Amino acid sequence: MYSLATFLLDKIPFRLPPHLYSYVSGVTPLSTNKAVFMALTSYLVIIFSIKAVMKNQQPLKLTRLFQLHNVVLSSGSLLLLALMLEEILPMIWNHGLHYAMCSEHAWTPRMEFYYMVNYYFKYQELLDTVFLSLKKKPLQFLHVFHHSATALLCYTQLNGKTSISWTVIVLNLAVHVVMYYYYYATAGGAKFWWKKYLTTMQITQFIIDLFVVYFGTYERVAFNYYPNLPYIANCSGSGKAAAFGCALLTSYLGLFINFYFQTYKKPAASKKSAANGVANGHANGKANGKLNATT
Repeated sequence: MYSLATFLLDKIPFRLPPHLYSYVSGVTPLSTNKAVFMALTSYLVIIFSIKAVMKNQQPLKLTRLFQLHNVVLSSGSLLLLALMLEEILPMIWNHGLHYAMCSEHAWTPRMEFYYMVNYYFKYQELLDTVFLSLKKKPLQFLHVFHHSATALLCYTQLNGKTSISWTVIVLNLAVHVVMYYYYYATAGGAKFWWKKYLTTMQITQFIIDLFVVYFGTYERVAFNYYPNLPYIANCSGSGKAAAFGCALLTSYLGLFINFYFQTYKKPAASKKSAANGVANGHANGKANGKLNATT
């Protein structure tokens, strides 16, 4: 059957080295602990260095460059989402949802390539923080932690070959299609009434993520260590990678819920001050800066 994946992957007029379309630990770019540690450390050094340099400088606008960055991530997320669904939906139809989430056979060569592309997207997304630094926007802990930790999460799941990974990635890609379009449009002056629902989408995403990954981890533990417990079948992948994913996604949910209430659910006293015109300028600046943390 001719498909989008066939057109994009099988008919390309050149052949890449195997380690660029299959994940080979230690050979594929950014596939070693040292390389990932250096990349993420460099990210932190760069953004805080920019922040220090920009302290006495005027903020840079960089509107066109920022819009291009967001167009690439929004459209790239949409394309990758379509490719992953094209591979996953027939698998669900033919073998069932549990097979698609947990079977070792669900880790197909194409899915592995898509996981690699998604992993490299996480390094491009680090540029979000570079733009924030150059624009002299606040660097929220949630933003910096989320960006760096998500690259690490994708790295661990590639190494652990957790077949359930696509459930988390598909939801994340869907959110990113909307989110990066939002940042593209608002950089050009567009106004949207639904900006707070981006955070709601992310919170919903993490709730679903946690249900799925905790279920998969339970299946694996029950199958391998407690066979007397009820389970359907084993869920393939490294136990350490699964545990790390559960812990990190749990922290994301807590941080994003806290962010939501800090940003959109103002205490009564703050609302009263804002109504009197005392805190309007401060509150607006704080809200605009905090919204960037959700990227």
